Parts: sequence; structure tokens; C-alpha cells
Amino acid sequence: MLIRGATSADADGIAEVHVRSWQAAYRGLMPQHVLDGLSVAERAAGWARILAETPRRTLVAVDGERVVGWASFGDARDADAGEPDSRGGTGELWGIYAHPNAWSTGVGHLLLTAVERELGDAGHETAYLWVLDGNERASTFYERHGWHADGGMKIDRRPGLELRELRHVTRLH
Repeated sequence: MLIRGATSADADGIAEVHVRSWQAAYRGLMPQHVLDGLSVAERAAGWARILAETPRRTLVAVDGERVVGWASFGDARDADAGEPDSRGGTGELWGIYAHPNAWSTGVGHLLLTAVERELGDAGHETAYLWVLDGNERASTFYERHGWHADGGMKIDRRPGLELRELRHVTRLH
């Protein structure tokens, strides 16, 4: 398993992981018609734009030539993310997903460890992420890695959909 920086050539693989992981992880937590309507092609086009234009850092987990997971992170995007830490700000794990076929294989651990290291190297002492309320598998994964819910909550409003998300935080080593 190799963890490396994503390139525009990874857009299709990232999109495949993105859609398949949402469809598996969020079944019962989101309306099924929303999950069924997810399009790998649409996500790939979006990821191609993101990887070309957005000042964010995205890592991919690659098994052979196949993307089996990804994580995207950077500076905190939320104004209420907490007090800036002594080195200049709080980091945020914007998204981390593994293909369902790669769940429980260590892909998530490798990606999360790499993100924590890179955020720490960028000068962050703390970081946070958002977990869809009810996603116990993800919450348990983060808690095993030293993240904890701090009581923060937000509603992510999308057309025809409201998602309640809970904040998890950690101190970076």
C-alpha cells in the first residue's frame, strides 16, 4: 500500500471511492434516493477541478495502480473551529474515505496517520473533522485514533437534504 499526494490523474479513482463509500457507509443515515443518485462521472469531474484549482492537500492510498482510499485536509474552514493554536491555526481533515472493499485493511489508519503528520508539519497543534451523526463506524475509528467529540455540531444543508454533523478534535503529535 502506498500513500502519496493525489494528482489530476487520480480524479476517477477518488470519485469511485467517494461514491462507493458514501453508498455503503451512509445507507440508513441518508435517504436512499440520494445515495442511488450519486454519479462517479459527476464526482470525477468535480475532483478533476478540485485537484487542478483548489489550494488543498489530498492524499491517496494506492494498491498497485488502484486508488483504494483518499483524504483531503488543510487549514480550518469553519470560523468557530476554536481558538487558533499557538503556531498559527487549527487544521481540518476535510474528508477521508476508503473503498468498502478496503475497509478494515489498514487503509484508513495509514491515511489518517499521514494527515496528522502533515497537519503537524504545517504548524498545527490541533485538528478537527466532522462526522455524520449516526455514523458509529467512523466515530469509533476516530476515537481509536485519539480523536474525541467535543460537542460541536453543524447542519450541512444541501438541496432537499439536511445532514447533522458532529465535530471530533485531536491534538497533533
